[in-house]
Amino acid sequence: MLPKGATFSKLEPYLLPLIVVLVGVGAFGLGRLSSMGEATEALRVVYPDGELAKPLASTAAVAAAAPAPVKAGEGAYVASKNGSKYYLTTCSSANRIKQENRVYFVSIDDARAAGYEPAANCPGL
Repeated sequence: MLPKGATFSKLEPYLLPLIVVLVGVGAFGLGRLSSMGEATEALRVVYPDGELAKPLASTAAVAAAAPAPVKAGEGAYVASKNGSKYYLTTCSSANRIKQENRVYFVSIDDARAAGYEPAANCPGL
């Protein structure tokens, strides 16, 4: 292998693990760099008919976009008649409210006006 000098004989047990670690870190870094160009393409939405989603021009366009249709008697937020917190209808905690105790709200302002506060365990509120 290496000449049997005083410096090489002390370092020899550490050379192979060091080389393995450096090759691994280098490969990981190169893999990350090679996928950076594809990141913008991976975030695009493709509809079932194959058409790409068109990005909105600004946040004002997002605010002006029509909300999802709401079923009769339901809204985007739900609370219990017996509780003091409101949840998104997609939260797991909202599913624990009995159907007969549910109160639906279309907006956060409606829920707050009725005296409800946002639930801390529901992400997105």
